[in-house]
Amino acid sequence: MVRLITHNLLACHVRGCTSNNFPLVFKDVQLQLKEAEYNPDFLRGFMPKLEWKALVDTAKSLNNQSLPDQAPEPQAANEEFLKILHHVLLEIHVEEGAMLCPNCSHVYPISNGIPNMLLQEHEL
Repeated sequence: MVRLITHNLLACHVRGCTSNNFPLVFKDVQLQLKEAEYNPDFLRGFMPKLEWKALVDTAKSLNNQSLPDQAPEPQAANEEFLKILHHVLLEIHVEEGAMLCPNCSHVYPISNGIPNMLLQEHEL
């Protein structure tokens, strides 16, 4: 499933596409909200791995304005912030659409919630 927690780790891997290849840009997506178990300790532990600006910009592109421009330090994150982060990272699912590389414009289709990240032989 393409959730924003997964999306925040994906970059374009087309041969020669080494700069400005992250984050992939969502295009023509269909979203679905699915409840997920809330785990504040997991969220605090995962926060340092996030590319925060990319997450905020992506959430905004999906009409979610709930994240602050700056993330608090994980140990200082309060319950309200963690619940918002949980929703954005784990409960917003991209079911259909595509992800587009901002550098080379390669399209990674998403079907039934699964991104196709496979490349053609000439793209490797």
